[in-house]
Amino acid sequence: MSQDAGKRLGRGLSALLGEAAPEASPATRATRTLTADQIVPGPFQPRHRFDDEGLAALADSIRENGVLQPILVRPRPGQPTSYEIVAGERRWRAAQLAKLHEIPVIIREIGDREALELALVENVQREDLTPLEEADGYRRLLQEFGNSQDDLARRVGKSRSHITNTIRLLGLPEPVRQLMEDGKLSSGHARALLGTTDAVGLATLVVAHDLNVRQTERLVKSHREGAPRLRRPPKDADTRSLERDLTARLGLTVSVDPRGEGGTVTVRYQSLEQLDLILAKLRAEAPPQLQ
Repeated sequence: MSQDAGKRLGRGLSALLGEAAPEASPATRATRTLTADQIVPGPFQPRHRFDDEGLAALADSIRENGVLQPILVRPRPGQPTSYEIVAGERRWRAAQLAKLHEIPVIIREIGDREALELALVENVQREDLTPLEEADGYRRLLQEFGNSQDDLARRVGKSRSHITNTIRLLGLPEPVRQLMEDGKLSSGHARALLGTTDAVGLATLVVAHDLNVRQTERLVKSHREGAPRLRRPPKDADTRSLERDLTARLGLTVSVDPRGEGGTVTVRYQSLEQLDLILAKLRAEAPPQLQ
C-alpha cells in the first residue's frame, strides 16, 4: 500500500474513499451497482457479532431511503463477477433484510493488509467494535502483516498507547473475556484486572457487586496488597427459598446466583446416573414446545 494511502487511513475511511489517487481511472472511482448475490463478506471483517435489532432498524431506513453510502468491495481472484466486502458488511446485511436487489458499491483493487486496515478503521470510527474485536484486529495487523505498533498507530489514527493497552486485553483469561463480550465488564474494568493473579475471581466480584472502574481499581490494589477481598452480597429470602424448592424437586443441591436481570443456576451431581436423572426430570416437566 502506498504511503499516501497509509496517511489517508489515519484521517478516516471517508477521506480514503473520497480521495482517489491521481493515477486511478474514472472507472475505479465511480459508484456502480451490484446484485446482492454478487457480494460476499470479506475474511478481514473484525466484527464477530452483528446486533439484530440494529440491523433491523438499518433495514427499515434502507427500505425508506436506499443505501446512502456505497459499500467498498474488491474483486475476488478468479471470479470475475464476484466481489468481496472490504467495508460496509453491516449495510450489505441490512440491504438483504430490506429485500434490496441491487446495492451501490465502489470497486477497488485492494491488498489483504489494506483490506483489514480499512475494515478496522471503519468500525473503530463508528464505535461498532467491542474492545476485544478491536484488539484482535490490531493483533492481526501486527502479526500477519508485520506492522510495528508505531506504524499501525499512524495508519489507523490511534495513539500507540491505546493500541498497546487494547491488545493486552487479549491476554485476559477466557471467562473474563466472555464477561466483556456479554457486556458485563467494560474495557476499563478489564484493564484494571490485567496482570492480577486471580483475574477471574476478581472479575466475578466486580460483576456481583456492580463495581465501577474506580472501585475495581481499588479492589485490585487491595488484592495485590493481600487485603481481604469483597464477599458476594448475601442472597435474599426469595432466592434462598427458590434454591430449597429446586433442591427438593431434583434431589440434588441447586444454587441460584442472580446477576442484574439475569443470573446462573448450578446443579451439582456426583455421577452420570445423577446427571441422567436431572435430564429425565427436566424433560418430563418441560412444556411440550421445549421438549
